[in-house]
Amino acid sequence: MPSAHRRYGKWTPAAVIAAGERIGPSTAAFFQAVIEARPHPEQGFRTCLGILALAKSYGAERVDAACRRGILIKARSVASIRSILQNGLDRSLFDDEPFEHQPLRHGNIRGRDYFH
Repeated sequence: MPSAHRRYGKWTPAAVIAAGERIGPSTAAFFQAVIEARPHPEQGFRTCLGILALAKSYGAERVDAACRRGILIKARSVASIRSILQNGLDRSLFDDEPFEHQPLRHGNIRGRDYFH
């Protein structure tokens, strides 16, 4: 194996997820989702390494928040996480729980008692 390839030969899915854990729990969960989404785990390593590189530019806290948002929207690429970071979506409020819809209250609405 060429020397440029040998350093990646020692990577395992557990080692990549552990590297994500050093950034944050959401990053580790994102790495696991990326690795599981591919037919071969090694195909997800490059995406994970790209996210590790984003942590150098944006910081661990922001990357972890972006990965949390990426998990919620089912993103699986570096480009998606980079876009979240560039647009500041990691800083915006994003509710983990779905919005509970309240029924409309209006005088013209008959309600369920109107019908037999």
